[in-house]
Amino acid sequence: MITHKKEFTGGVVLFLGFMAVLVIMFLPVFNGQNGLKAMDSLYNSISKGSVYYIPELKGEAEKYKDNEITVTIAMSSEQQAKETVPLFEKGGAQTELSGKEIKVSGNLQKIIVNCLEDADHMFANNGEKVKEKYNYAEKKVLYNWWKALKAMDKNLTKQKKFSEAKFISSVGKKAVECSYNYYEIEPQKIADKYGIVFISLLFYIVYTIWYGFSIMFMFEGWGLKLED
Repeated sequence: MITHKKEFTGGVVLFLGFMAVLVIMFLPVFNGQNGLKAMDSLYNSISKGSVYYIPELKGEAEKYKDNEITVTIAMSSEQQAKETVPLFEKGGAQTELSGKEIKVSGNLQKIIVNCLEDADHMFANNGEKVKEKYNYAEKKVLYNWWKALKAMDKNLTKQKKFSEAKFISSVGKKAVECSYNYYEIEPQKIADKYGIVFISLLFYIVYTIWYGFSIMFMFEGWGLKLED
């Protein structure tokens, strides 16, 4: 039974308004996108500029200019292994393919610099250069790099080459993963979008409070209260 009609009615009105805004947020009214996707795209574009570690990693690769490595890596399939071989050969490495396994021998710096060049093209949304280089889809190239680097990290760790393994892991996470995830996203500076960022954060706070008050007023209208 409703004991306080005024509070209950206010709560219902607030809740209906909350739901109306929620429906609008799921409609493609923001340049063809819904509100959630538009905000996701905005924050992705702003964050892209803060995760560009490739120049730093290229500098770090200089430490391994005299490191010759030999690793045997296992890919997920024979087809993936065949596609991965050119990635190492473009970096001057020698390869031996046997089913899903690739034996790689070469200079660590040259291998990684080639990987970072591919990641750099992808980060700059120049995927066509990567596609032309290996003659297959650019995102698949980066995925194969990611898979190969993980396998190299594991193999070098077994060889107790911990410094090399740690560096390769960093390249996989900071260069290959970032370039893959941010591919085709145009970077923006937060200074250029501070207005909409501020409004979106303020809206999130107000919208959350809005929902809370609507529920509180409806419960109070029903006569439900928290008591000591």
